[in-house]
Amino acid sequence: MQTIEQQLGTILRDHHLTIATAESCTGGRLAALLNKWPGSSDYYMGSVIAYSNDVKQRVLGVSAHVLQTVGAVSEETVRQMAEGVRNLIRTDYSIATSGIAGPGGGSAEKPVGTVWIAWATPKETIARCYHFTGTREEITNQAAETALQELLHQFE
Repeated sequence: MQTIEQQLGTILRDHHLTIATAESCTGGRLAALLNKWPGSSDYYMGSVIAYSNDVKQRVLGVSAHVLQTVGAVSEETVRQMAEGVRNLIRTDYSIATSGIAGPGGGSAEKPVGTVWIAWATPKETIARCYHFTGTREEITNQAAETALQELLHQFE
C-alpha cells in the first residue's frame, strides 16, 4: 500500500502538476515527506522554512500588519505564506504551516498543538485550524501528515 506522500506524488506526476511548501512549525517535515521518493523532482519544486516572522515577511510576503495584529499562528498568515511560496517558486499547488508545536509557547487563546494549515491551488486558497496533541515531534508529524492528507482529498 502506498503512503500518503506516494499517492499524492503519483497524482501530481500523472497530471504534470507541481507543489512547493512554506513551513514554520513543521520545520521541513513536509519537504522531507514530499521528496522522500525517487522521481519526486518531477513535482516537488522546493520549500521555504520560515520560522521567523522576518523571513515570513521578507521572503513570503506576509504582511507586517497581519503579523503584528493577529500573529504568526493565524489564518491570515498561513494563507499569505501559501500564496507567497506558490508565487515565489511558481508551482500549481502549495502547502503552508504555522503553529505552536511546544512544549512551550502556547497561550489560553492559542494553546500548544494549535496549527494553521493552508493550501493554495490554481483556483483558491483554503486554510484550516487544527488542535493536535502529544510531544513536539508528534504535533509536527500530525500537522505534516494532515496537510498532505487534506490536499490528497482535494483530488478525489
